[in-house]
Amino acid sequence: MMIVTSMDELRIGRAMLDEPVGLVPTMGFLHEGHLSLVRKAKEECLSVVVSIFVNPTQFSPSEDLDVYPRDLERDLRLLDPLGVNMVWTPTPDVMYPPGFQTWVEVEKLTQPLEGARRPGHFRGVTTVVSKLFAGLQPQRAYFGQKDAQQAAVIRRMTNDMNFPIDIVVCPIVREEDGLAMSSRNKNLDPQQRQAATVLYRALTEARQAYDAGQRGAGELRRIMEDVIAGEPLAKVQYISCADYDSLDELETVQGKALLSMAVYVGKTRLIDNFVLQ
Repeated sequence: MMIVTSMDELRIGRAMLDEPVGLVPTMGFLHEGHLSLVRKAKEECLSVVVSIFVNPTQFSPSEDLDVYPRDLERDLRLLDPLGVNMVWTPTPDVMYPPGFQTWVEVEKLTQPLEGARRPGHFRGVTTVVSKLFAGLQPQRAYFGQKDAQQAAVIRRMTNDMNFPIDIVVCPIVREEDGLAMSSRNKNLDPQQRQAATVLYRALTEARQAYDAGQRGAGELRRIMEDVIAGEPLAKVQYISCADYDSLDELETVQGKALLSMAVYVGKTRLIDNFVLQ
């Protein structure tokens, strides 16, 4: 398993990889959700590259960049038995050299949901992902469904910028009680950890209503809001029932739709979603 940092090291290592190459972009502190992306990439690609980079430009001044969990040695131990060919661990100076002033920005898709609560977040995401794509030039890139809006934005950017890369979005990996795996789950104390299952329960009740024939988006939102309201430790930031591709809020669910939410449990902000087919 090659470990590279600089752009020169990346280019030398990239020339040694068999095609097709699959990229799994991460911010490290890996969990089973990340590892499931790596396994999927191994199934479909002859070479797999994992990037580990805590991207400062997608954090606002009020967010948790300084305390974001990092443990590179642990991450490398988890990746080594999976047959990863290369791990790219760029530094901020590599990704954003002195004088950096070029940004990639997707407009409409980044405005609602996460974008409305985290100004500048998606500009940082699309810029760093475009640099990962340009540097490595993979044939496929793997993202998790948990960050549903991010996946939609990356699909749009890839199409608009004519990147010759297939974007593969993989299912959410959950704990046994339904909580979506996340690096932030470690911030929950035992009582909060139990309370956090309310996100999955809210989504499940809405999906059950949909399966029973409910197509009113407002009613599906109300079901999720009522479940969350029943958990004293949880505070809703947003609840959405939107078109899967455009992320426009729906009145009636007619095609593929996205149920999503952001909820604070204590001071920890959690997101989750279900796709309605």
